[in-house]
Amino acid sequence: MTTPSGGSTPDDYWRRPGTGGDEAADQPPAAPGSAPASPYAGPPPSTPPPAGWRPPVHLQPAPPRRLPPQDMAGLDAAEQRSQRVTYGFGAVAGVVLVVLVCLLCSRVVF
Repeated sequence: MTTPSGGSTPDDYWRRPGTGGDEAADQPPAAPGSAPASPYAGPPPSTPPPAGWRPPVHLQPAPPRRLPPQDMAGLDAAEQRSQRVTYGFGAVAGVVLVVLVCLLCSRVVF
């Protein structure tokens, strides 16, 4: 952060360019929703395209294909098999961890 030098106030850094130190403080605040006066008049007016104008269409896309029907019973059976495999791996990992903890505790105790 820089510190102001000379006779300026700390708020001068945040003032708009071209305004003096206390000139902006003497002016009343602008009404909400009103834009400040500026030399910019806005974008130039544009002309709309002619009525009915559209880009030319050369190719019609093919209609979407139908998806094959799903075998809900087969999906449920596969999900149950995968759940059993997951639980099996979890049980084996749990048994291995319990055995390792028992071995480590038995070495510390004995």
